[in-house]
Amino acid sequence: MSEWILETKNLTYQYSAGTPFEKTAVEDVSIRIGKGEFIGVIGHTGSGKSTLIQLLNGLLRPTRGQVLLNGRDIWQEPKKIRAVRFQVGMVFQYPEYQLFEETVLKDLMFGPKNMGLSDEEAAARAREAAAFTGLRPELLEKSPFELSGGEKRRAAIAGVIAMDPEVLILDEPTAGLDPRGRDVLLAQITQYHKKRGNTVLLVSHSMEDIGRTAGRLLVMDHSRAAMLAPTKEVFAKGEELEKMGLRVPQITKIVQELRALGCPVDPSTLTVDDALKQLIPYFKQKLPGKEAGPHAV
Repeated sequence: MSEWILETKNLTYQYSAGTPFEKTAVEDVSIRIGKGEFIGVIGHTGSGKSTLIQLLNGLLRPTRGQVLLNGRDIWQEPKKIRAVRFQVGMVFQYPEYQLFEETVLKDLMFGPKNMGLSDEEAAARAREAAAFTGLRPELLEKSPFELSGGEKRRAAIAGVIAMDPEVLILDEPTAGLDPRGRDVLLAQITQYHKKRGNTVLLVSHSMEDIGRTAGRLLVMDHSRAAMLAPTKEVFAKGEELEKMGLRVPQITKIVQELRALGCPVDPSTLTVDDALKQLIPYFKQKLPGKEAGPHAV
C-alpha cells in the first residue's frame, strides 16, 4: 500500500472539452498527500481549487491524468466510484442546505446506511460524529430546520464524519459564521483530526484559519499547483503570494513589517500568541521601567 493516501499525476480537467467554450480548470497537477496530514488549500477565485477537490473524490472525472487513493487509480473501476466517495468525504460550502431528514439523527445516519450499515451501527456512528462536532444529544431528535446556523453547519459536517472517511475535504466550512462560531468549528475540526488521525483538506479564503490549523499548504494559481510546502514556509513568501492575489495572515504581515524595522522576530509567525511570546521579552528590554512587569509593555 502506498505511503501517500492521495496522489495526483499530471491531473488535468477541462470544462466543455472539444467545444468553443473549452476552459482548463486544473492543469498538469502532480501532488502527494500523506496519511494523517492536515492540508490547507488556498488560491484566488478561479484558481482551480474547487475543481481539484471534486476530482479528488471522484465527483469529476479527469480529462487527463490520474487520482490515486492508497496507490490505486480511483477510476480504475468506474462502476465502483461511489465507494471512493465514502473513503474521501466531501463537505461542500454551506452544507446545511443539504439537510433534509425529519430529525438530525436520521440525517446523520443517511450516509452510513447508504454504506450498508444496519440501523444500530448507523445510529452509533451518527452519535459519535455528533459528539465530535459538538452537537448536544438533545438536538438529535429535533428537525434540522430548528437548529441555529452554526448547529446546522456542525450537523452537516457530522453527516460526512459519520461515514468515517479516510480523507475529509472541507470546502470553506466557516463561511458565513460569526467569529465565535468560526473559532468553535475550527477547534472541533482540529480536535477531530487529532483524535482520528485521518487526513483533512481544508479549503479556505481565510489565511488566519489556514495558518492556525494546516501543517502544509497547497497553493493553486491559474489552474496549477504553485506550491505545496509547510505552512510557515509558504507564508514566509509574502511577496510571491501577493502576486497571486493572496495575502499572508494579518499577524504574519505585522511581524514581517516589524522585522523590517529591526525587531528580531520570526517572519513566518502565524498566530498572535506566537507573536507575543517573541515581542514581549523584546519590548521589556527596550522600554524603560521593565521591572514593573508586563504592564510596562
